[in-house]
Amino acid sequence: MAYKIVKSQCTGCGMCEPECPNKAINEKNGIFMIDPAKCTECIGHYDDAQCAACCPVDDTCIVDNSYPRYQA
Repeated sequence: MAYKIVKSQCTGCGMCEPECPNKAINEKNGIFMIDPAKCTECIGHYDDAQCAACCPVDDTCIVDNSYPRYQA
């Protein structure tokens, strides 16, 4: 499953973008989005998803259940 950013909760702080090891996070009109095709849930890089770990707003970076679990 990829992660997604809840747009209504994103403050546009930009903390998540440099933390993503896969460069899956991009900004558009002040709101950040995660490309599910690039998101690996940080598997193989970190123990926890870095977007969720660094986001200052709880439950803004969440698992997107509409995508299958990442397979390394």
